[in-house]
Amino acid sequence: MRNISKMTTLENKFPLLAIEGNCIISKDADVTAVYRVELPELFTVTASEYEAIHSTWHKAIRVLPHFTVVHKQDWFLKENYHSDIQKDEVSFLSRSYERHFNERPFLNHECYLYLTKTTKQRMALQSNFTTLCRGSILPKEIKDEETVLRFLESVSQFERIMNDSGFIILKRLNASDISRKGGLLERYFTLGGKRGTPLKDIAFGADEVKIGDNILCLHTLSGTDYLPSRVSSDSRYEKLSTEKSACNLSYFPTRRSSDLL
Repeated sequence: MRNISKMTTLENKFPLLAIEGNCIISKDADVTAVYRVELPELFTVTASEYEAIHSTWHKAIRVLPHFTVVHKQDWFLKENYHSDIQKDEVSFLSRSYERHFNERPFLNHECYLYLTKTTKQRMALQSNFTTLCRGSILPKEIKDEETVLRFLESVSQFERIMNDSGFIILKRLNASDISRKGGLLERYFTLGGKRGTPLKDIAFGADEVKIGDNILCLHTLSGTDYLPSRVSSDSRYEKLSTEKSACNLSYFPTRRSSDLL
C-alpha cells in the first residue's frame, strides 16, 4: 500500500535561512539582531525610576526605522537552587543563607530582545499565516546593503540609549551564542533551560503542539477589547505597600531570579 501521508523535515519548514554578521536572516529576508537583557531586581524600582525606564524605552524605539518589529521575550523556568557552600571565604551568615535555600524551587528568569527589520508587505500579514501553515516558503529578494546598514546603525544607537540609562543592560548575542550546541536556537526548540538538552520530536496536532513530553499552552490577545482601558508605567502593589511607603510594579517585567517559591 502506498504511503500518501504528507511528511517533511524541520529544515524544510524552518523559517530561518542563515546567521550572518551576528544577525539572524530569515527566508523572507528579515534581519534580526538579538540581545540578552538584564533588568532591575523586582521591588527595587521607585515610581520615578519606572517613569525614567518607560521614557528610555520610548526614546530608544523611536530611533528604529519604519517596519521594525520589537519583540521582548521573557523565559520563566522552574529550577532548583544549588548553593555553593564549599568556598573558604564565605561568611557564616552567607553560608547559612546558602544552606537555607539549597535545593529549593525557584523561577529563573531570562530575558531576550529581538529587533527585526521587515517590509511593509510582511507587516500586513496576519499572525495565523505562518511558515508552519504554508505548503512552501517563497524567499524574497534580499534588501539592498544600504537599508541593512541603516538598520544596524539604528540598532547600535538603540543599544547605547538603553545601556546609558543605568537601569537596563543589553548584551548583543553573536553567531556562536545563537547557533552553537546548547545555544539560543537549540534551547528554543527543546523548551529547555539547561545547556546541552537533547533534541526532541516536535508534533503539530489538531488539538495540541508537543515538544517531547511537553505540551504547549498558548495565550493570545487577539484584539484591543481584551486590554485595559488605561495603563501606566507602574502600579501600586498593595500586598507589600503601607500607608507611608509604596511598593511599585511595572507592566515591563522585572527580573524574577530571586523569587524563591
